[in-house]
Parts: sequence; structure tokens; C-alpha cells
Amino acid sequence: METNVSNEMEKEQQNVAIIKELGQTQVPINEDKNPRGNIHCLTIIGQIEGHIVLPPQNKTTKYEHLLPQMVAIEEDQGIDGVLILLNTVGGDVEAGLAISEMIASLNKPTVSLVLGGGHSIGVPLAVAADYSFIAPSATMMIHPVRMSGTVIGVAQTYEYFDKMQERIVDFVAKNSKISKERFKDLMLDTGKLAKDVGSILVGEEAVSERLIDEMGGISQAMNKLYELIEKQKSILH
Repeated sequence: METNVSNEMEKEQQNVAIIKELGQTQVPINEDKNPRGNIHCLTIIGQIEGHIVLPPQNKTTKYEHLLPQMVAIEEDQGIDGVLILLNTVGGDVEAGLAISEMIASLNKPTVSLVLGGGHSIGVPLAVAADYSFIAPSATMMIHPVRMSGTVIGVAQTYEYFDKMQERIVDFVAKNSKISKERFKDLMLDTGKLAKDVGSILVGEEAVSERLIDEMGGISQAMNKLYELIEKQKSILH
């Protein structure tokens, strides 16, 4: 009896540590009470940290944490679907695209929910899921790829940034209902942001632009995920 209690306490401590360090949890489902499926919650918050380690005071999501997590999710037969919660200011473009590609390639139903913000490279992360939601007060900032640090001012450098920007445009257009042309227009708009280039979409605007599928909250996102899980189960059986 004492061993069982000790094991339960150890599992609880491990779960708390995982939530604290990685911001992820697996929602426990009792199949007898709720046969709808087992959902894994993946949170992407703060700044996307790539190859450069950010200062400790920054709230970050580290791509070296998320990539192996998604491999484990793909291989885990006990996970039926993934709920992705987003509140990010953006960050490393390469790391953000890598995470986006992993989400898009998962062979399990995925639903994303933008809470607070899904800015910059957060846009591809939001649309990478099978279905996307945005909270009414949440915002999404769309802008060109920024040049940070020391940049060599030669034609090849600009060509590299242009190609990186095209990768983002292609990915967003492929994984949402917005056209490449319209996304580029929003990205390069000079009238929406003071002294800057780009656009900010708030809640319903992101849906009307066909960037995000639907406006809603956690309840709608989970119901949609259960619906996708049920659809996949019916196909497999």
C-alpha cells in the first residue's frame, strides 16, 4: 500500500515538473467514463528560442524541447489528439518553421488555439494544426522577416531573407485558406502599423481574412478536436 502511494506521489511530482519546465501535459481520460479520446496539450508561449540561448528573464519555448516531444506524441498509441495553445511574440524563424512542419506532419488530429497573441513566426505555428481557433481578444501580427544582429549588406544576404520569407508565405498559404497574394499584402502593408510594415489582426479579423478557421475558446477547441479524433477512429476502423 505504501509503495503504491509513493509511486503515485512520484508520478504527481514528475507531472508538476513537466508542466513547469516544458509547459505540457497529457489530459487523463478514463475510457469507461469518457471514450472520446486522450488529448495531449502542447503549449507554445513567450519567445521561440532557436540556436541562440536567450536571457534567463525571457519567457521562452525551446525548439529542442518541442521536437522530441512531438516524436514521442507520434509514437505514443495512448494519445489520440493534440491541443496546441499559443501565446507567443514570435522569435527564431528557423526554429518556428521546424516546429510548424512537425505539427503539420503529425499523423494525429491537431487543433490550435491562439490566446493573447500569435505574432510573427507564431502565425505558421497557429495554422500548422488541422483546425485553428482564435480567442476574440487575441491578436496576430504579420510582418516581413526581420534582420537582427550584424548583417552583411550584399545581394546574397537579401536574397536569403527573401527566400526565408517565401518559405513562410508558402507554408501559411498551404496550411490555411488565405491566398499567397493576400498574405503578402498584409505582410507588406505600410498603413496598419505606425512607423513599421505589416498588419495586426484581432480575433474576428483573422477569421475573416481566412487565416484562422474559427473564433472560439478552449471548449470549442476541445470539442473540435474530439470531433476530429472520432472521424479518424471511424476511418481506421
